[in-house]
Amino acid sequence: MPTFASARERRLWLWTLVVVVTIYATLGLTGALAEELRDRGLSTAGFVLAMLLVGATALTQGLRTRPRGLEIAVAIGVAVVYLMVLVRMALEERTHLIEYGVVAVLILEALTERAGHGRRVPLPAVLAILATALIGLVDECIQAVIPSRVFDVQDIVFNTLAAVMAVATSLALGWARRLGRGG
Repeated sequence: MPTFASARERRLWLWTLVVVVTIYATLGLTGALAEELRDRGLSTAGFVLAMLLVGATALTQGLRTRPRGLEIAVAIGVAVVYLMVLVRMALEERTHLIEYGVVAVLILEALTERAGHGRRVPLPAVLAILATALIGLVDECIQAVIPSRVFDVQDIVFNTLAAVMAVATSLALGWARRLGRGG
């Protein structure tokens, strides 16, 4: 039996690996980069640009099919919740929502694709959250041995929160799409 159920699943796992390796590879640089952006007064602008890119990606993916009333309402509700969370978090913590949200959605999509091809995948949403939390834990363990970084339990919580929010968002939008299409 092949390792992957489909070419799409293979691509999703590959992108997950790329994102995780990028997160891990930049651990030594992020502090210096954040400080440089802060010193130049660009940290907020950089974050806003990153969020606009994430929003544009979500919008273009969401418009592959014409959204209907309930789907639009759920999307607006999700956007409001994310905005409220982002406004209340420190800039450094906000990046967790982007990084680990992307990881969680990629894992969820890969597991869902696998299950859709008849492979046994118990509770894909729970597995995606747990896998993302584990990746975040490894991130913090790596930081424990980098002189300019520290192990922070609060970051593990933020990484897991990002996974929960992203998976819940994906499930809510999928539910709204299916319900809006009569299925």
